[in-house]
Amino acid sequence: MFSAAVIDHFKNPRNPGDILDANAVAEVTNPVCGDVLRLSVRTEDGRIIESRFKAQGCVTAIACSSYLTELLQGKTLDEAREITYQQISDGLGGLPPATMHGSQLAAEALRAVLAKLK
Repeated sequence: MFSAAVIDHFKNPRNPGDILDANAVAEVTNPVCGDVLRLSVRTEDGRIIESRFKAQGCVTAIACSSYLTELLQGKTLDEAREITYQQISDGLGGLPPATMHGSQLAAEALRAVLAKLK
């Protein structure tokens, strides 16, 4: 059902935790399924130099959060604003339609954290 990339990010999440000196932190919740994602980023000279996450939820919520932190590494804020939930899904080999909410949650957290960096 899940791609090897989804399983890998779920079993071996990248960049879990918080950033103590984060420039922005945002927490979003999916009210339908109860998934929660807190995304922290640290920026320097208009680039994301570190991102971390804490998530409670399903396999795809955790996998997408983990993948997003890798995807953000070194991106400018403008480049980060272009990331979509579909790109997150595609980067993980595609999510089944019933689990696409994991990538939507990650994209929503990204939008929320970027809004705090304006």
